[in-house]
Amino acid sequence: MEKVRTKGLAILSLVTGLVLSACGDTTEATDNASTDSEKTNDYSIVMVTDNGGVDDGSFNQAAWEGMVEWGKEHDGIEGEDYTYIASDGDSEYIPNLNQAIMNDFDIVFGVGFKLKQSMMEIADDNPDQQFVIIDDSIEGNDNVASVLFKDQENAFLAGVAAALSTETGKIGFVAGQQSEVLDRFEAGFLMGAYTANPDVEVIVEYVESFSDTSKARQIAAGMYSNGVDIVYQGAGDAGNGVFSEARDRMNADPDEKIWVIGSDSDQTEEGAYNEGNLTLTSSIKGLGQAIKSVANQTMQGDFPGGEITKLGLKEEAIYMTRGQLSEETWTAMEEYKKQIINGEIDIPINPDEVTAP
Repeated sequence: MEKVRTKGLAILSLVTGLVLSACGDTTEATDNASTDSEKTNDYSIVMVTDNGGVDDGSFNQAAWEGMVEWGKEHDGIEGEDYTYIASDGDSEYIPNLNQAIMNDFDIVFGVGFKLKQSMMEIADDNPDQQFVIIDDSIEGNDNVASVLFKDQENAFLAGVAAALSTETGKIGFVAGQQSEVLDRFEAGFLMGAYTANPDVEVIVEYVESFSDTSKARQIAAGMYSNGVDIVYQGAGDAGNGVFSEARDRMNADPDEKIWVIGSDSDQTEEGAYNEGNLTLTSSIKGLGQAIKSVANQTMQGDFPGGEITKLGLKEEAIYMTRGQLSEETWTAMEEYKKQIINGEIDIPINPDEVTAP
C-alpha cells in the first residue's frame, strides 16, 4: 500500500484502495489509523525512527523491513497492527513517542541511539507502556528493553575486506554522527584493517549527521581524489551521498576502480552504475530480526524489560555479504569470523585504543 507522510508522522493506508489524506494534522491522521477499522490482531507494535526515514536504504529501512515481516507472519494490517512514525528532526522524538502511546500500541520501538534521552523521559512518565530502544541501552526502567549490537565485530570484517581488496593501499571510513555506536564501528574497522594488512592507510572522517548526503558526498569525493579506492560508509541516509559520488565517478571513468562497503542493510542495489556494480560487500545488522524477536517474546508474556541484549556474530545477528569479494579475501574473513566467535580476537569498542602498526 502507498505510504502517507505528514510532518513527523508516516502511516500506511488502512482502507482498501484508499490513502489517508495528508492534509490533516498528525493527530487526526493517527487517530484515524487506530479507529477506522477493527483490529484483526490482539497485538500491535510501532517504531519511531531517527532522522532518515524508512527508505534510507540502511538503518531505518532494515528495522522497518523486519517489522513488516513480523506483521505478515501474524496476519497484521499495516498501519493498524504495525506502523512507523518518521522523525524529521531531533525535536520530533518526544512528540512522536507520545503519539505512539496515544494510539495504544503494545510496544513502542525507538530505532537509533538518538532517541535514548527522549525515551528515558517518556518511559518515566508512562510506566505501564512497554518500550524498546534499538542500538543503545537504558538502565533502571523495567518498562524498557534494550538491544545493542556488537558493531565492532562486523566492522572488523569490513576492515579486513577493505585492507585485502585495496589496490592503492588507502581505504576510508565515512561515519555519521559521533557516538558510542560509531566508536564501535570505527574501532572495529581500524583493527580489522591493520590486522589484515599492517601497511594499509586508513582515513576516517565524520559527517556529523545521518541525513546530510551532500556533506557525505563531499567527504567521499575528497577521499577518492586522494587515492582511497574503498570507502566503508556508516552514515545512515547520509551514506547515500557516498554511493552517489562513487557511481558518478565510475560512470565517468569505469577504469577508476573504486568501491563502497555498505552498512546495516545489503546495499548492493545502491552500487549499481552503467557498467556494473561498485558495492564490494555490506555489513548487515539484524535490526529487523531484533524487532521480531522482542515482539514475539513479549507476545508470549515475557517482555525483557530492564534487560540489555547484546547481539553479534555468535548470535548470527550480524554478518557480511559475499558481494564481489575475491575467494581469497572471503576465506580470510571467514577465518577471522571464527576467531572472533571463539574469543581469540578481542576487538576494542574505543577507536583510541587502536593505533596503526
